[in-house]
Amino acid sequence: MTVAEELPETPVEASEEEPIKQRKNGLYPGVSDELAENMKSGWADTELHDLQPIAQAAETSARRAALSARFPGERLVIPAGNLKTRSNDTEYPFRASVEYAYLTGNQTEDGVLVMEPKGEGHQATIYLLPRSDRENGEFWLSGQGELWVGRRHSLTEAEQLYGIPASDVRELADALREATGPVRVVRGYDAGIEAALTDKVTAERDEELRVVLSEMRLVKDEFEIGELQKAVDSTARGFEDVVRVLDKAEATSERYIEGTFFLRARVEGNDVGYGSICAAGPHACTLHWVRNDGPVRSGDLLLLDAGVETHTYYTADVTRTLPINGRFSEIQKKIYDAVYEAQEAGIAAVKPGAKYRDFHDAAQRVLAEKLVEWRLVEGPVERVLELGLQRRWTLHGTGHMLGMDVHDCAAARTETYVEGVLEPGMCLTVEPGLYFQADDLTVPEEYRGIGVRIEDDILVTADGNRNLSAALPRRSAEVEAWMASLKG
Repeated sequence: MTVAEELPETPVEASEEEPIKQRKNGLYPGVSDELAENMKSGWADTELHDLQPIAQAAETSARRAALSARFPGERLVIPAGNLKTRSNDTEYPFRASVEYAYLTGNQTEDGVLVMEPKGEGHQATIYLLPRSDRENGEFWLSGQGELWVGRRHSLTEAEQLYGIPASDVRELADALREATGPVRVVRGYDAGIEAALTDKVTAERDEELRVVLSEMRLVKDEFEIGELQKAVDSTARGFEDVVRVLDKAEATSERYIEGTFFLRARVEGNDVGYGSICAAGPHACTLHWVRNDGPVRSGDLLLLDAGVETHTYYTADVTRTLPINGRFSEIQKKIYDAVYEAQEAGIAAVKPGAKYRDFHDAAQRVLAEKLVEWRLVEGPVERVLELGLQRRWTLHGTGHMLGMDVHDCAAARTETYVEGVLEPGMCLTVEPGLYFQADDLTVPEEYRGIGVRIEDDILVTADGNRNLSAALPRRSAEVEAWMASLKG
């Protein structure tokens, strides 16, 4: 049964101003007065009582307090975003904006957090859609009504869950139009809210709010660290799932690998944190190979870059390069071991007080040394690094911050991120790679079409670092033994 088959063609008024939108080609010509009246009554009271606050309620409260201190006397508006059309009348699965979810824990479309200046701080209010209206038929006639897409929390329930006073979001735009005083909004998520504030905000001031929210996430609290570990643990199980079905992938394509990992992500988490890279053979040399439609052949390598996203939006980001038949060839092992050595150097450089760039520089030096040793590029190593000549085969940076976005904190200032210093609580990836393109005539033929990346999620601790993804083996011999054990 589809909405198009059931909803009436005749518009039904949700209010005098806003009719409930109906499908053009519905099979019912309208709603009789008798049916409309019948649908209003005979429903049990489903209000939920004695709800407990969400697990991160204390953390989201502390984050709002920290944000309040950064912008005293200013109204702050942080939208969740709206549904986006995939095609015609179907929408993409909704994912709330990171800024909104970070400050509230709520993940509902159309939600908006407003922090009103009050005294020396702010009064936060979360604006949400209330339960679907049964008096006007919205709950069964609207395509977003509860009988079509599921029950929403009432505003009272939301207050209990998130620890924030809740109001009807449908009244917010008018209130913002009448508001006075300085205001900032996180742009790019809710055009209606931005339009209501169009004469009150500036791009420069709004960008400053976005930057501050990004930089607040550089150091993770204990709740976030726990969620990242959950994400990584589920990801490790997803990698095990893939190894167990490599024979089925050989019989089909990379799509089997993608689907296998996706099943684990949906069963144990919210989703995958990004499009899985299931790159077999020469596809491993394409950094973001997400088509995943190529063959899986014994004797080739599989570069699997994938991460489970938890129900609270924290994602893992792990890569392993695996021999599809369970054993590295001599040239594959040579390249793999070089990348492993570079990753070891990079991980060792992750510690409090170190420059953020140190782990990248350490890994790149090892790879440059290998390329000179293999006579693929003319040394000395210092010359190679100064001119960036190793980048023909290393291509990308050695890592990035990780959190609610796979490339977390992306709006942070350069001086606090790339040019910054590592602190306990930061979480980043260390992921060097070597990629020899299939058409690269500057390297011997045996190298061509081989791509290797090894990536782990590293937490900066008070005395060094912790590899959150250490459960997945990295040494070439250990990878082979692990694969053999999983294949039975």
